[in-house]
Amino acid sequence: MRNGDEEALELFVRSYYEPIFRYCAAHIRDRFLAEDLAQETFERFFRSFEDYKHWGKAANYLYSIAANACRDAFRRKRELPLEDVPEPAGAPLEQLDAALSVRAELDRLPEELRETAILYFLQELKQKDIARILGIGLPLVKYRIKRARELLTARLREEE
Repeated sequence: MRNGDEEALELFVRSYYEPIFRYCAAHIRDRFLAEDLAQETFERFFRSFEDYKHWGKAANYLYSIAANACRDAFRRKRELPLEDVPEPAGAPLEQLDAALSVRAELDRLPEELRETAILYFLQELKQKDIARILGIGLPLVKYRIKRARELLTARLREEE
């Protein structure tokens, strides 16, 4: 990519676009704004590409950029629709209800737990990668995942 290979750039974007989009959608829950933020993530990445040092996974760096883009979107105080990202067609009604319940409970978690839970449960990232993305220690990531799981389980059982 550093040599201007357009195929390498396109392959990079294709490889990482969908997970970054899903991450933004989990935070913003507006499909169109999430698409904009995913594109903005790649724009920011390529704008600073000359200074980028490949010390770890590029995905971790992209998630960090995406997290900042989502925070910036909230700071701009845009009116964000609270609709969920559409579920795939053909999903059974029970699965849809469960997904909506989990999504609602995720929204009720404290910010630091919500961020960790989204990266772990929805994005299915490894705990060590979450620690790098959030700039926190692995023990804190493990605690936050455990605490989020406890809160989600308790709240979802209350709904039953």
